[in-house]
Amino acid sequence: MSDKAAAVVKEITPRSEDFSRWYTDVIRRAELADYSPVKGCMVIRPYGYAIWELMQQSLDRRIKETGHVNAYFPMFIPESLLKKEAAHVEGFAPQVAWVTHGGDEKLEERLVVRPTSEAIIGTMYSKWIQSWRDLPVLINQWANVVRWEKVTRLFLRTTEFLWQEGHTVHETEEEAQEETLKMLRVYKDFAETELAMPVLEGEKTESEKFAGAAKTYSIEALMGDGRALQAGTSHNLGQNFAKVFDITFQGRDKTVQYGWQTSWGVTTRLIGGVIMTHGDDSGLILPPRIAPYQVVIVPIPRGDWRETVLPHAERIKAELEQLGVRVMLDDRDEHSPGWKYAEWEMRGVPLRLEIGPRDIQSEQVMLVRRDTREKSPTPMEGLAAHVDALMTTIQQALLDRATAFRDEHTLRTTDRAEFDASLEGRPGYVVAPWCGSADCEAQIKTATQATIRNIPLDPPPASGSCIQCGEPGTVDAYFAKSY
Repeated sequence: MSDKAAAVVKEITPRSEDFSRWYTDVIRRAELADYSPVKGCMVIRPYGYAIWELMQQSLDRRIKETGHVNAYFPMFIPESLLKKEAAHVEGFAPQVAWVTHGGDEKLEERLVVRPTSEAIIGTMYSKWIQSWRDLPVLINQWANVVRWEKVTRLFLRTTEFLWQEGHTVHETEEEAQEETLKMLRVYKDFAETELAMPVLEGEKTESEKFAGAAKTYSIEALMGDGRALQAGTSHNLGQNFAKVFDITFQGRDKTVQYGWQTSWGVTTRLIGGVIMTHGDDSGLILPPRIAPYQVVIVPIPRGDWRETVLPHAERIKAELEQLGVRVMLDDRDEHSPGWKYAEWEMRGVPLRLEIGPRDIQSEQVMLVRRDTREKSPTPMEGLAAHVDALMTTIQQALLDRATAFRDEHTLRTTDRAEFDASLEGRPGYVVAPWCGSADCEAQIKTATQATIRNIPLDPPPASGSCIQCGEPGTVDAYFAKSY
């Protein structure tokens, strides 16, 4: 590796030395995002936004395949609307940003910059829904939201972030519950198929559920430092918001009934999740499905390489693009091949293709995988099809590796001493019996800083007595320190 190439890597703090600094170094060095002049807000740079666009496209397709349509609602919400739902207001009060003036004039009523859209969407649904024939309403929106966070971190927790939020209304409680779990499964499939990020699906405890919801479900992912990340949520809102915003309809029996609602969302924090799930000391490792460039071609500049090597590189690029592979041909003169190798490794490109004069004579190229750094001389004949198939192999390998890491960092225990000792660091998940008491949950959080991430769907009986109080356990809960 050249001095320049080594310098690229040295700009990234080793994960084992300081995981938090490593994370920020990778984001800045890979040009995913940068800090803005507005405290707590970030600028998503083109490379980072390209990752979000690929995520957005694949998730949007799944959302539409389940019968939902996209719409857009205002980002400003009158204070009176937000305050209609007391629990909702209480849950978001510390994070709300207010608009008090329009130009030089003080507003008669303050406006909230949306922290979430239940209030404004519920108000519109009360106008649009008249009869059971109008149901279900299955609407999603892609938007930005603002929550005035005190402690921020790029992608993971920022004052403004991007997300999608689905909001549906149903005729019956059963349909709403079915919708809630359906979208949870959509999120799980998306995270594991597109992001190669294994997740645990389950129900949040009463103290961790969304403000105003009847039930909240989540997918939880384990990061490379052993902390958990809430990667997506799906809420059964029951009739709470329907009663507040008068979302009623004439039922099949001619009676006036309240609608049953759901809401669900994922955010740009998923980019942070991908970084922390797959990255290493050299930078990003991107799953091929969300990599802006799946292959980088680096010609070796020897002799009259622009007349000999470059045409072959351009032909290979065209053949790959015909198969839908996203390709970057790095023919810049100002950087050495070694510098380029380190640069594109740091940016997480799944596969590097090196080609020089000797390769042309041998009618082969050198393929280098980002995830394993494995180098393999590969014939030019049938190269495009081979590379295309290799993308699938790499995608699966990343999921398998992340799943193995999660399993290796999941401890099951019924012993309180072992439970406490395990949670002194960031061990991953510690699975232990819990009695269902909010008091026990709070005491464990105070003692260990760990929270119950979720309760698995259809869980088996508890493996023993509650890890806190010793009373009979009702379920084995997943505890972890989290972001």
